[in-house]
Amino acid sequence: MAAPRQIAFYGKGGTGKPKRKPEPVTASKEDRCLGSPSKNEAHFHSRMNVMANMRGGHGFRVPPAASRKAMKHKSKGQPRPKKALILVEGGMMGLGQLFVQAAKRLGLHPIVLSADPPQYHYLATENIEAVRVDTANLDALVRECSRIGATYEIAGITSAREKFYATAGKLCQHFGLPGPNPASIEGCCDKFNQRQLLAEAGLPVPVYRMATNATEVESAAAEIGLPVILKPAVGAGSSGVRLCRDAEELAEHTIYLLGGTYKWQTSPRILVEEFARGTYFVADIMGNKVIEIGAGKFGPPPHFVYDEYTYPAPLSDDQRTRITDVSLSCLRALDLNWGPTNIEFRWTERGPVVIEVNPRLAGSPDPQLIQLACGVDLVMEHIKLVIGDECDLRKRHSQTATARFLVPDRDGTLDRIDGADQAADVPGVAEVTWYVKPKAPIVRRGDYLDCIGHIIAASPTPAQTSAILQRAVDSITWSITPFPTIDE
Repeated sequence: MAAPRQIAFYGKGGTGKPKRKPEPVTASKEDRCLGSPSKNEAHFHSRMNVMANMRGGHGFRVPPAASRKAMKHKSKGQPRPKKALILVEGGMMGLGQLFVQAAKRLGLHPIVLSADPPQYHYLATENIEAVRVDTANLDALVRECSRIGATYEIAGITSAREKFYATAGKLCQHFGLPGPNPASIEGCCDKFNQRQLLAEAGLPVPVYRMATNATEVESAAAEIGLPVILKPAVGAGSSGVRLCRDAEELAEHTIYLLGGTYKWQTSPRILVEEFARGTYFVADIMGNKVIEIGAGKFGPPPHFVYDEYTYPAPLSDDQRTRITDVSLSCLRALDLNWGPTNIEFRWTERGPVVIEVNPRLAGSPDPQLIQLACGVDLVMEHIKLVIGDECDLRKRHSQTATARFLVPDRDGTLDRIDGADQAADVPGVAEVTWYVKPKAPIVRRGDYLDCIGHIIAASPTPAQTSAILQRAVDSITWSITPFPTIDE
């Protein structure tokens, strides 16, 4: 199968305009994801009633049958309002653009609600309607959705970002739309709470402790034994996560987290946990079906910056079965029974150990890799679930897809990027994407934002995909000028 090729820039000044757009995936109707309300008549009437209320401005209670009949009669002869998909904030590293493109292919009008719309440069490229609103204020979001509902039929509400996914779930509950349980999402996003629930269910997790100050961190590390991982109890993208191999690194990272440098989403709470050694795997799930399992590699310690992801992972039948069984047990323990989830593992001497359960769709480029590997477009199928349509998770083909992340080795100003066109023209390359443009400042923090781009290749075999990817990577060079020193 020939991989569709594209080259694009996202974020930090990127345009997001592809050189070649990939072909959209058409879904069949055999393997439908569980938990979808489908075309249930009660759900349909509930949605229409809520929308009618929104247009009328009389609150959000479902009106009695007589009122519903009157509203139905009143709407006769009037054009049906366009269906809108509301996205609470956009997405990073190209994921937000995948959401709006999939929404358009489904005939929806995407509207992004954001505290800072200009940060998502793809909105202008895709000609997407964006509304500035305080996305940390649920009441403000309810009011804005009500305003939008006066013009559009709100088909669904979701978010591409973990930080706002529970908020989207609350909006779905408020307006009677399909969505995740926000309480389950919030409970899962608290890593300490997640660890407790998984351990109580007898699932394999690293030894862990909670700490709120330097003394507790030191005590927990001594009890567990070095090396340990320090991570914020709430966060994503490996932000604030570090391997501490000795007392000096432990003290250094504790000061970073608690000394005012790190920006906390909540009150400071540090998870101190055992370093689980072994190959990294990730299970991507929709509903209660494991769609695909990938393998990942990271750059050099002490940080966990992406280096390479491959789908499907090279697993034995026993490994695949055990990871699948533990994944489904995690969903039950955390009450995650709707929509996408991705679960990270390390395969240790005792088998699969759960590193983290993320109650959301995995970030880019995982969705693109999965689509290339097996033909399932998880972004499209997630949106179908959000709007109450049937989603199809049937695999259509099998090949190996790998992404290599482009990570700079120094801070400074990005002077130039060369060879992107040559890399995109290598047969088998599906995508060359940059998250930055020349003249952007590069400041490494030891998390996902250190990546400045990625290349994706796909072919029938792992060896062929690896060779294609290496040829493309070798075509690309960039130059970074270090920032001036204070003395200069």
